[in-house]
Amino acid sequence: MELKISWEHQRKNKDKIDQQLYEYNLKHFPEDLRGRYEEVQLYVKDADEYVRGGLLGEICWNWLEIHTLMMDEEFRGSGHGTKLLMEAERIARKKECDFIKVDTLSFQALDFYKKHGYHEFGVLNHVGKEFKHYYLMKKL
Repeated sequence: MELKISWEHQRKNKDKIDQQLYEYNLKHFPEDLRGRYEEVQLYVKDADEYVRGGLLGEICWNWLEIHTLMMDEEFRGSGHGTKLLMEAERIARKKECDFIKVDTLSFQALDFYKKHGYHEFGVLNHVGKEFKHYYLMKKL
């Protein structure tokens, strides 16, 4: 059988690969952690229901992973990012997660996460030549 590599964006193919990995991983995880997957989507909206910021992540097995936490520039420093993070932590505790993990670049929110009790467990240097990519976690 001849195989080829194809570079394309097709949702059905992506979903197939994601499903295969999920099924493989499922064989290796304890019974009590199976089926623990849930997206987390939190939004900060103004009076007109316009989204001004949000936190996107997922609960997977025994952790919550934050993929994106973003606020409109005009609202940074207003405390809404902290409120989003605290709500995500509340949800993670309620869902019996053991920890939260997140990654950030050196020009993004490293100090913000550290201020909220997250600590580094890894770093990549020379990202974009001059930046660092930090990996952080917080035990719950």
